[in-house]
Amino acid sequence: MKVSLALQALSVLVVVSACTDGHDHSTHTHSRRANPSAGITPPSRPLEWGDINIIHTTDSHGWLLGHQKPSFPEPNYSGDFGDFASFVAHMKEKAIERDVDLLLVDSGDLHDGTGLTDGFAPGGVDAHDANEFFKQLPYDLLAIGNHELYIYDNALDMHQNFAPRFNGRYLSSNVNITITDKHGKSTSVPVGSRFAKFKTRKGRKITSLGVLFDFTDNTANTTVQKVVDMVKEKWFHDAIKEEPDLFLLAGHMPVSNDDWPLVFDAIRAVHPLTPIMILGGHTHIRDCIQPDGRSMALESGRYMETVGWMSAKLGHKGSKENITFSRRYLDPNRVTYEFHTGRQNQQFETARGKSISAGLTNLAKKFDLSFLFGTAPQDFTLSQAPFPSQGSLLSLLIDAVLPVALAVNNTRASIPNIILTNSGSQRFDIYSGPFTKNDQLTVSPFADAFLYIPNITLSVANKILPVLNNEGEQRRSIAELKARDDALYGLGYVDKRYMGWLEEMDRRYGMERRAAANLTLGYVTHDSCPGVGDDTPHAPLPFNRAPAFVGSAPPDVADDTPIDLVFVDFISSQLLTILNGLQSAKTYTAADVQPYSPLLANEVFGVYAQEKWN
Repeated sequence: MKVSLALQALSVLVVVSACTDGHDHSTHTHSRRANPSAGITPPSRPLEWGDINIIHTTDSHGWLLGHQKPSFPEPNYSGDFGDFASFVAHMKEKAIERDVDLLLVDSGDLHDGTGLTDGFAPGGVDAHDANEFFKQLPYDLLAIGNHELYIYDNALDMHQNFAPRFNGRYLSSNVNITITDKHGKSTSVPVGSRFAKFKTRKGRKITSLGVLFDFTDNTANTTVQKVVDMVKEKWFHDAIKEEPDLFLLAGHMPVSNDDWPLVFDAIRAVHPLTPIMILGGHTHIRDCIQPDGRSMALESGRYMETVGWMSAKLGHKGSKENITFSRRYLDPNRVTYEFHTGRQNQQFETARGKSISAGLTNLAKKFDLSFLFGTAPQDFTLSQAPFPSQGSLLSLLIDAVLPVALAVNNTRASIPNIILTNSGSQRFDIYSGPFTKNDQLTVSPFADAFLYIPNITLSVANKILPVLNNEGEQRRSIAELKARDDALYGLGYVDKRYMGWLEEMDRRYGMERRAAANLTLGYVTHDSCPGVGDDTPHAPLPFNRAPAFVGSAPPDVADDTPIDLVFVDFISSQLLTILNGLQSAKTYTAADVQPYSPLLANEVFGVYAQEKWN
C-alpha cells in the first residue's frame, strides 16, 4: 500500500472543516440499523440438502459489516459477518441432525474494498485486522485471490499469519512467495499449500486444489504459474493419483470462460467418474455450470452480496449414474438466515456471532470509519444512472470531485489541465445521507497517486481519451480486440464481465419485473444449471453502460496551449504509449511523469465532501 501524504498535508483542512461547529461529527456508527429487516423479501423455498453440502463465500473484499444503506438493493445484504457466523453454526447443527456433511469454503479476495481492510493507520497491513474475523469461522477450505498479491506485505501476511490458522487448508496451488528462510537464503514457497487431503465428519475422503487464474499483475517476489503449466507438474499428478470420494476444487477463477477445464480434464483423464465440486470466483457474478453429469461448478458473487449453497446426493461408491446436485444464491441478511435455520432473534444469535459483530464494530471505531466528511445530497451510482448525468458517480467524480479535490494545496491549480482516470477505479455507489471515511474507502479503495506531464498541447491531450476508450474499434481485428481484453483480464480487470452480466440481467428481465412493482430490486440470475438459482425473487436494477475511462472537460484555451495532463498512476504506462503514438515531437518516458498532488485516489471524495457537502 502506498504511504499517503495527504492526511499530513491536509490535516488542518480536516480538523477545521470537521469541527468548526463544536460538535462531534462522528455520529454515523457501524451498529445495525434499528430495523435492518424492513422491506426485505424472505426466501422462496427451503434449501435442498444432499449427502455433502457446501456454504460458499468469495470476493468478500472486506464487506464484513454488511451493507448498511437504506436504498435497495443494499438491505438485501445487510447481514454482518457475525450474523453469517451464527448462520454457519446453526447450519452445521442441522447437518449433524440430518447426518450429512456440511463444508464451508472461500475462494479468495479478502483484501481491498472497505474501511475494515483499507482503513488501517500508516505502518499497518491491509486486511490484517479484518482477517482475524475470518479466522474465527470454521472454514474447511480456502483459496488465494489476486487481491492478496498486489502488495508484497499483504501476501507475506497471508503466508505468515493467515495460512497457518487453517492447518494446510489455505490453498495456493499455483502461487508462490519468495521469503528469507532460517538460514538467511531467499527461497520460493507456496503462499499456502499446494493441495489438501482430508476426511469429512462422515468419513468421506476429499482431495482439494486451490487455483488462481492466470494473473499477471502480482507484486515482485511472488509468482503465479499459468494453469496450463500447473497441471503438468509432478506434484499435481501425485496429488490426484489416489481416488478420493470427492474432488473439491476451490479457486479464484470464474467457472465460465476460463481455465477450469484444464484442471477438470486432467482429473477426468485419471478418474472419469469421481464426483467433482468446483467453487470459483473473481468475476463478481452469480454463475453455475455442470461440466458433466457427475460435477457442478458454482461462483457466488461479490462483496458479501451472495452466500452460495451447493449440495450433492452422491449415491453409492462406484456408481456411474448422474449425481443430483442443487445450487442456490442466498441474499445475506437476517431474514434469509433465520428462514433457513429456523431460529429467530435471540435464538439465532450465537455467542461467537455476537462477539464477531462487536469486534467488527470495535475495529470500525479503531479505524475511525464513522468520521463524517459531509452528507451526500442524493444517490450516485455506477450503472443505474447513465453517464453523463446528475445521478452518475463517474460524472460526479470527473466533473466535480477531482477538479475540486486536486486543486487543494496545489501550486499548479491555476494551470489549465485535463484529468483522466479509469472507471474501474470506482468500486461502489454513493448513497444519500452521511458520507463517512468507510464510504470513501468503499467507493474507491485503491491508494493510487495522481501524476502529471506538463506542457502537453491541448490538441494532443484532447485525443487521448478517445484512444483510451478505443474509438474506432470497428477497424480493429477480432484478434487485436481479444489480445487487448486478455491483457486487461490478466491484470485483474473484472468490470467488463460483471457489467456485462448486469446488462444482460436488465435486458432479459428488467422491464417486465420492474413494471410489475411487486418485487424488490436485486440480482436475477440466469445460469446454465437446472432450476431457479436465486433464493429470493427480485427485479433487476436498471443498467447503463459507461466508458472504461473518463476525462474532465477540456479547458477553454486555444488548441496550441500547453496544459497539464493529469492522470492516475494505474494507467501511466498505457497513457505514455498512447501519447507517443499521437505525436512525434518528443518521446515521453516515465522520467517525464511527475507527482501532481499529495492526495491519493482513496481520499479525493472525502476532501470534496468536506468542501461541498457540509
